[in-house]
Amino acid sequence: MAEDIKTKIKNYLTAPFDSCFPSQNQTGNCWQNYLDFHHCEKAMTAKGGDVSMSKWYQHVYKSFCPIFWVSAWDDR
Repeated sequence: MAEDIKTKIKNYLTAPFDSCFPSQNQTGNCWQNYLDFHHCEKAMTAKGGDVSMSKWYQHVYKSFCPIFWVSAWDDR
């Protein structure tokens, strides 16, 4: 499974459709993927797991979120 995700990240162009966020406004999708990335990264680090599994969420939130939002969230 790890290889499958690494392959997807390598071939990554833009975030796929997420049926949880069907509307044009992708603010919720941006925020949720930002949180998922940090939760996943923290959990994988604590377990000593492969942190690269979390990179998918990072790619998705970086494609949806404006840079100034991410900078503000990171500063908190």
